[in-house]
Amino acid sequence: MAQTARKEKKTYSLSPESIRFVECVRKERHRESASSALEELIQEKKMEAERIRMDASISSYYDSLSDEDREQNRAWGAFAESQFPKE
Repeated sequence: MAQTARKEKKTYSLSPESIRFVECVRKERHRESASSALEELIQEKKMEAERIRMDASISSYYDSLSDEDREQNRAWGAFAESQFPKE
């Protein structure tokens, strides 16, 4: 059975503008607390950073391919597409 991660109580100082933003997010997303809204914002930012990292990694891989490798990938792609039934 999966356990939920235990949360830690911490105190942070935020600017009034940041507090207003978190409260606005809390209300828009119907969260019970500013903490839950802030947690959600942090998780979204982490996912965005991971997506950016993965995109960069994939781009780096394809940028490193030789012309021969690219042509071979194109050929495999064309073959794969030819295996789908025609609509």
